[in-house]
Parts: sequence; structure tokens; C-alpha cells
Amino acid sequence: MRIGVLGTGEVGNRLATKLASLGHEVKMGSRTANNPKAVEWAKANGPKASAGTFADAAKFGELVFNCTSGAVSLEALKMAGAANLGGKVLVDVSNPLDFSKGMPPTLTVCNTDSVGEQIQRAFPSVKVVKTLNTVANTLMVNPKMVPGQHDVFVCGNDAKAKSTVAGILKSFGWQDPIDLGDITGSRGVEMILPLWIRLMMTYQNPAFNFKIAR
Repeated sequence: MRIGVLGTGEVGNRLATKLASLGHEVKMGSRTANNPKAVEWAKANGPKASAGTFADAAKFGELVFNCTSGAVSLEALKMAGAANLGGKVLVDVSNPLDFSKGMPPTLTVCNTDSVGEQIQRAFPSVKVVKTLNTVANTLMVNPKMVPGQHDVFVCGNDAKAKSTVAGILKSFGWQDPIDLGDITGSRGVEMILPLWIRLMMTYQNPAFNFKIAR
């Protein structure tokens, strides 16, 4: 599959590297065509890896990952272009974190809205699926680093899109993603972050996850 990854930070790098290792053609996108991090990533990940602008990556991908910071995701996606994203599955792993007052961060949106919903409203033809935002980037692509069965969530308005994303998650090693329903489920998973960050500060280690025991 051709996959565009928007964002050159740790999350984008980790996901793009995993996707390339699984045999996908991956283009990493950033604000500029010659972003040093994106160019370096492409050189390190073989002939199926490439770099370009947000628009280049969005146009290239049959499926697109949004790995930008939640506070700037709408801006980045506008740069990617509605025409380039139209009709495609967009995997949103962003979180609405505001670090302007230091740690722990606050949320830029919560309770009655979410970044996932904002993206869906701004790009109504895009099939937004929220997932992976509740785990550390190392765990996103290697769930076995935490022993035992633990959980990852998906939500979105399109059932087929969620199934496609669940297939990618399973290729990462996630056994049974929990479907939380439509895109309004983004509110809950984004609001998990204040608790996640407190746990990370307590443990001084992000290698943990939630298990839903029933």
C-alpha cells in the first residue's frame, strides 16, 4: 500500500519506519520539501521510502497518517490539501496537548469536541479514524514490549475505514482493537491523556498501557 505520513517528529518517524519495514511504500511529509529530518528518514529506509511536503505525502498515499501535534493538525492538513485527502482514510494519532505552561500539559479541546471531530468537520469527505493516541510511540509499533494482553482503541464514522485501520494495527501486533463507535469517541481517548501523562510522570517510563478487563 502507498501510505503518506504527515509529521517528522518521533511519532511520525516511528510509524513511518514500521510501515516501511512491513513493505509499504511510504512518503513522509512536512512543511517543506527538503525538511532535513524527512530527507534523512527517507535515505535510511530504502527505495520505498521518500520525502516531500504535506501535500506531496497526502497526494501519494492511498491512506494517510496524521502524526502532527493536535494543536496544529488542522493547519497541517489544510497544507496537505482537501483535494489530496478527499475520499481517503486518514489515521489520526494526534493529541490536543498545550505545553505553553509547562508540565503537565492541558488540553486545547475537550468534553464537547475533539481534534478527531474537528478534522472530520473540516474535511467531510475524508474517512477519519482515531487510534494509537493513548500509547507511547515505541508501543504503537511494538505492543509486545508490554507483557500480556492490553488494548488499543479505534473510532470513526466509516466501518470499512475502521476495518482497514484495524488490519494495519494487527500487522503491528495489536490483537483485537476495541471499536468505540463514531468519531465522537475521539473525545474520550483524547481525554485519557492527562491520566496517561500523570502515570508516565509517576513511573518515569512510558512503557505501559491500559487493559480493559471484563
